[in-house]
Parts: sequence; C-alpha cells; structure tokens
Amino acid sequence: MTKIPIILEDYLNYMETIKGTSPNTIKEYFFDLRTFFKFLKIRYKLVDDKIELKDIFIEDIDIDFIKRVNIQDLHAYISYIDKIRDNGNLTKSRKVASLRSFFNYLHSKVNLLDMNPALQLESPKTKSRLPVYLTLEQSHKLLDEALANKNEEYAKRDYAIIMMFLNCGLRLSELSSIDIDKIRNDDTLLVIGKGNKERTIFLNKACIEAINDYLKVRPKNPKDKKALFISKQKNRLSNRAIQHMIDKYLEKIGLDTSVYSTHKLRHTAATLMYKYGNVDIRALQEILGHESVATTQIYTHIDNERLRDAVKSNPLGKRKK
Repeated sequence: MTKIPIILEDYLNYMETIKGTSPNTIKEYFFDLRTFFKFLKIRYKLVDDKIELKDIFIEDIDIDFIKRVNIQDLHAYISYIDKIRDNGNLTKSRKVASLRSFFNYLHSKVNLLDMNPALQLESPKTKSRLPVYLTLEQSHKLLDEALANKNEEYAKRDYAIIMMFLNCGLRLSELSSIDIDKIRNDDTLLVIGKGNKERTIFLNKACIEAINDYLKVRPKNPKDKKALFISKQKNRLSNRAIQHMIDKYLEKIGLDTSVYSTHKLRHTAATLMYKYGNVDIRALQEILGHESVATTQIYTHIDNERLRDAVKSNPLGKRKK
C-alpha cells in the first residue's frame, strides 16, 4: 500500500477537519494527488521509465520537490491522464479541482509556496448534460412495486425509502444516515449533507404517512437503535443494500439500472418539484443542498412546455398592431 507523504497528509487533514470535506471527496483527492506525484516522478526522470505507476512510491515527496512544479507540468499531467489513462472530461475536471485546491492550500493557507502554479490552470470543457429522471407515471409505478412486496415490513420500509427519495431529493448517504431523533415536530428532518453541512428538509403528508406506517412494523430492538431504516440483520440499512433494493424495483418496472439509480431518484424529485411545484431556483438549491446555484440550474432546462407557457403569459404577447 502507498505510504502517504506528510505534506499530503497535512493537506487532507486540513480539508477534512477545517473545511469539513466529505470522506468520499477526501479519498478522491488522495487518489488524484497520488497519481499526480507518481506522474511527476516519471516526468522528472526520477524513476525507471519502465516501472509501472502502481510501483512508484511517493512517501519522499516534500515541499522542495513540489516547489519545482510549474504550469507546464500541470498541463503535461492533464495530457497524460487524457491520452494515457483515458480519463473523460468530468474526471479530468475533478482532477484539475484537486490540483487547484492542493496548491491553493500550500500557497494561501500554510504559506509554503511563494507562487501558486495552478492559479491559471483551466478545466477541460464539458458538455452540459440534462439530468436523467423518472416521469411522474414511472414514479407511481416504482412506488406501487414496493407496496406489492409480500413481506409487509419490507414493503413499508422500501415504500418509505422510495417516497423520501422522490419527494425530498435526498442523496443516498443522506437517506441511509437518517436517525429517528432527527425527525422533529413530525414534519421536519435534519440531514447531514456534503461537507458535513446540516440542512432542514420539510416532509410532506405522503412522506409522513409512509414513515409512520413503517415505524409500526420496524424491527424491535435493532442493533442500531437510532437508525430509521433497518436491515434484515437488524443493522442500519447500508448504502449498498439500498442501491440493491432500488435496482430490484427499477428492473421490475422495466427500467435499465445502468441508466437509472438512487441518484436519478434525486434528479426525479428535483424535476417534479420544478415542473409541478413552481419552485424558485434558490429554494430548490436549498432543498437539494447544492453549494452553488449553477448546479441547480440544470433543472431549469428540462421543461420546454413550461418555458413556452411563460413566454405566452407575457401580457404584451397578445398585443395587436
């Protein structure tokens, strides 16, 4: 296993404890920067050019080594992950973000670099993609399929899970981590989102009824007493178990699980709220827990009929010469 240089360990600790970055993002930053350091060793001819990337050690990387890095090295790295490692634009953009964050930390936070070589590093252009989501009819079918489960406990549990995905726009990790005591005043849920940021979700009538119905059949004395959703083994239902369960129901209603997933249920919730709820984009941003409204704006491009109606509603649209 690759040993981690102290300078990288300090950066990751800063991101986790000071910035509150999620464990998954920390792991991605580590993998990205580890590959970057290994690439630099090849570029600087510090290792045999026949050595495999996985066999290059990086524990000797220090600030003196990093001070050598310039913008040309960064461009060469992006070219390397594009041509040699066949990374797509989204992955390359994430790796650019990792480099920017790391060098900004060294330059601006701990003052170990006089200049930031990543300051002018650009992200690869990515094609904007519209979110994949279930139609209203497909959403009803998915809920009906959960209710059709012959095991009453699982039927009510799975129905409540799907109902919350489709109504609240929760991330998978947010849903699996729900504790019973985080439901307040019967209609308010506190969830921990990306970056360990807490936000409030307001539960509608359908969600409240689904949760209450499930609580009636929820296993007694589970191993994790706080967890809302419990597995067959009486543990907190894991992310993987929830994904598997959702996949099973998606397949039953004829949807391709290579296209549709738990995250697509989050897209569905956002889409339905935007299309049918007349939700302000800023309100939708808060509901979904997006840090930037730019992320939320993908949902404003999905409903051409609504845009057409908005133009028609302009009172000047009926003016005659």
